[in-house]
Amino acid sequence: MSRVLAAIVRRAAETPEAIALSDHDRAFTYADLLVEIEATAIQLSAMAPRDRAPAPVAVMLENGPAWAVLDLALVRLGWPSLPIPGFFTEAQRRHVLADAGAGLMITGYEADGPLLVAGATLGATLLDTPASSLPAGTAKITYTSGSTGQPKGVCLSQDQMEAVAASLVEMIGADYAGVHLPLLPLSILLENVAGLYTTLLAGGRYHVLGPAELGLAEPFRPDLGKLAAAIAAEGATSLILVPELLRALLMVMMFTGTRFPALNLVAVGGAKVSPQLLAQADSLGLPVYEGYGLSECASVVALNTPAARQIGAVGRPLPHLTVEIAADGEILVGPHPYLGYAGGAKHSGPVRTGDLGRLDTDGFLHIQGRRANTIINAFGRNIAPEWVESELLAQPEIRQAIVFGEAQAELGALIVPLSPDLADEALAQAVDRANQALPPYAQVRRWRVRPPLDPAAGELTGNGRPRRAVILKRHSAFVEGPQIAQQ
Repeated sequence: MSRVLAAIVRRAAETPEAIALSDHDRAFTYADLLVEIEATAIQLSAMAPRDRAPAPVAVMLENGPAWAVLDLALVRLGWPSLPIPGFFTEAQRRHVLADAGAGLMITGYEADGPLLVAGATLGATLLDTPASSLPAGTAKITYTSGSTGQPKGVCLSQDQMEAVAASLVEMIGADYAGVHLPLLPLSILLENVAGLYTTLLAGGRYHVLGPAELGLAEPFRPDLGKLAAAIAAEGATSLILVPELLRALLMVMMFTGTRFPALNLVAVGGAKVSPQLLAQADSLGLPVYEGYGLSECASVVALNTPAARQIGAVGRPLPHLTVEIAADGEILVGPHPYLGYAGGAKHSGPVRTGDLGRLDTDGFLHIQGRRANTIINAFGRNIAPEWVESELLAQPEIRQAIVFGEAQAELGALIVPLSPDLADEALAQAVDRANQALPPYAQVRRWRVRPPLDPAAGELTGNGRPRRAVILKRHSAFVEGPQIAQQ
């Protein structure tokens, strides 16, 4: 039995009245959750086609108790699950269904047959997709929209995912298990593993609301007032954020005086976070802990914790992993983080992350940028754009920034201001402040204002990372033009 299911069974016996899963309308004790998982597994078994082995079950739902129960029921059955993020395009959805060989699709609307899960009526549709080659033991196929090309399906075993969750409980401590409020979609591996599985392993309450209730109906343009009010009203004790959401919450706290006294753990990852931003969080009483991970490592590789935190580092590696730095500075993670890719060969050995980093004498991991993103300027200096961007993003006037300067004498930037009517003078002052924290060769000397990065136009990946090649190509005249400071 999986570690998460075993923990639910144990708590259903020892503390059957403790709340495991809830939303505004329903609360499921650990005993209730066990019943719901079994009932859902029985319904799914009746829908399985008889002429083929259990094929991946595609799940395309908004956050809610039904998502969590369905995921755990698939674990109970030993069937592979295929979460599909709501922000994927129709072309991407077609690609992942075919690439993974999905046999059943679960959606939030009635289709060929109704499926009753945690008080919600879902739709289940049998698919005639040809079977795909998946590594033995595949429990979840997670697709990220990536930086180029079609998304690849990372195949993970249940043990690999639960090893991450168990390591997080060990590093953080089960006493931090309280009320976890998911802000990221459960279709994102980070929330599924580090949020749902970790909370249930630690004996906490997973309080999951729909995106509209949280002000996240448009996740790349959140209603910040509604989001902050929900975090406070729901009594959340832990959150998982991407840096953009962290910056947004800090802005709300600065300008409105809002505070979140119940929060004791805010994990942030997905991109480099400026030390200035972390210091700002400290000054506002927000307990932020930076981490690092990737899908091939079942979400989390390293994390700062309340017991071991170092600003400027992404924390110590999880105890079940090995982290080494190659001769060229690339981070290697072992021993066996993932199984392989859908339709590809089985993977063995460490993962080459593509990230550059170092381990300090205290065992903390420091990220120094992406190998593929490294800028080599006209003077031969290597510059990680993420480093410069983190200083720009630490300025409250700047919402998004993309730095460039390959083979050029000085760096430039495309800047999205906090508000479209922000004066150029205010932005110039923000850039000057960021430059003060950077050496001369890494300072931004020219910049241009642009609209917010648009995921629908292919400018952002699903977890909010910029697609640099796409963005810079759209501004090629400025990027490649005369290197004269423009404000």
